[in-house]
Amino acid sequence: MSAKLRVGIVGCGLIGGKRAAAMSARAEVTAVVDPDAARARALASKTGAAVCDTLDDLLGRVDAVVVATPNADLVPLSTRAASSGKHVLVEKPAARSAAELEGLVAAAEKTRVAVRVGYNHRFHPAALKAREILDGVRDDPRMFVRARYGHGGRIGYDREWRAVPELSGGGELIDQGVHLIDLARWLMGVELTGVHAEVRTFFWQMPVDDNAFLTLTSDSGNVAHLHASCTEWKNLFSFEIYTRMHKLHLEGLGGSYGVERLYHYKMRPEMGPPDTMIYEYPGADTSWALEWAAFEAAIDGSGERTAATLADAAAALRIVDRAYGRSASS
Repeated sequence: MSAKLRVGIVGCGLIGGKRAAAMSARAEVTAVVDPDAARARALASKTGAAVCDTLDDLLGRVDAVVVATPNADLVPLSTRAASSGKHVLVEKPAARSAAELEGLVAAAEKTRVAVRVGYNHRFHPAALKAREILDGVRDDPRMFVRARYGHGGRIGYDREWRAVPELSGGGELIDQGVHLIDLARWLMGVELTGVHAEVRTFFWQMPVDDNAFLTLTSDSGNVAHLHASCTEWKNLFSFEIYTRMHKLHLEGLGGSYGVERLYHYKMRPEMGPPDTMIYEYPGADTSWALEWAAFEAAIDGSGERTAATLADAAAALRIVDRAYGRSASS
């Protein structure tokens, strides 16, 4: 990109604000839009952007769009942006179901714009280091994952949009659980085609799940055992990957999830205590800025391979659909 990339933010809440703050010097927020005018003005005051009354007004001012809205609006808004020739970074899960995503896929293919999905957990330094290590042991296909991700909600959580099936497409599984699914696919480097799931509501008085338990398998015998919860009470992120001779343990995401670390245990030929390396990543969360740089690289066509694509989003949503007992056409 020779000139600065002009970016529009659609949805000016917490995540829209994070995206705006994480942009590189090669991009600038030039327009924002949100049904909540006060929220749009607040983000505009931080970025110097124009506040637009409509999406069409915003699309006429920008080269790329960040769509950070409730799940029900992700596909309609992203599809309009892609159809108008704008590059799109759409927040996870990108849609409420795999079938719903098809229109956005068709629009992106027709206009040949870059569309990436906001799975920023791929860009946490512990995850990037784990992928680097695993890429060095791909000759051993035997691998399994055990992962947990949870928080405790907040007062009124069961009255927010995430608790409304028509807006969210589901509960904790489609909210935080998709991060575990995406990380398992990306780190293991396999498609997870076998799905056994138990989705339950234990605490929150809402018509969607507050806990999801998944066992996913690949055709080659890999296993991923995942638990996503919004009854964790003390925020937790723990992601373990086992190969024949290695164990990698990612924990913490910074902030209330604790210091981010990666533990690498390498078994010795004589067994006994393993060689151990600990990588620690204190400080600010850099995943948002790294993901934004990857989005810029996708726009430039530089061959960047870490950012999640629409195909990645569709694969995660097919697992979600099966966990919820939905058919591919629903």
